[in-house]
Amino acid sequence: MKVLVLTGPESSGKSWLAAELQAHFGGIQVGEYVRHFIEQERRDTCLADIPAIARGQLAWEDQARSQQPALLILDTHLLSNLLWSQTLFGDCPAWLEPQLLSRHYDLHLLLSPEDVDWSDDGQRCQPQLAQRLAFFAATRQWLERHGQDYRIIRGDWQARRQQAFAQVRQLLQD
Repeated sequence: MKVLVLTGPESSGKSWLAAELQAHFGGIQVGEYVRHFIEQERRDTCLADIPAIARGQLAWEDQARSQQPALLILDTHLLSNLLWSQTLFGDCPAWLEPQLLSRHYDLHLLLSPEDVDWSDDGQRCQPQLAQRLAFFAATRQWLERHGQDYRIIRGDWQARRQQAFAQVRQLLQD
């Protein structure tokens, strides 16, 4: 099983690209639990919600892993929970990072916020490119600090799709 993670700031095409990859390469796609949580709770999240959100994300990931697909595509993982918690609340539950580091991910596709427009879907909160670039930088720094394999995906939607498809083809050949 190869585990692919799409990561990076909001409105950079993670969900769209995850769906494109799954449609082309097959496998199982795991979405963002936080979106489900917000739809169910119908309120803004707070620091006290982060453990439930992270556990929900892990449960979805673990359920998909148990099926042992050839390709597991994660629209997000605990890194997003960790960074959003720090960004929004200035704190994060201590167990998130060790839990994240205890899991194996074969490749992270880090999506740049540049060259694509921000889209307000009612759950997003960083309309300014500078905010999304800061989140992108924090994601990249974390991946580098922890020796995680990643590739940056940039450009317009078509370029992103082409780059991601090439990376997944290579991942599946390894």
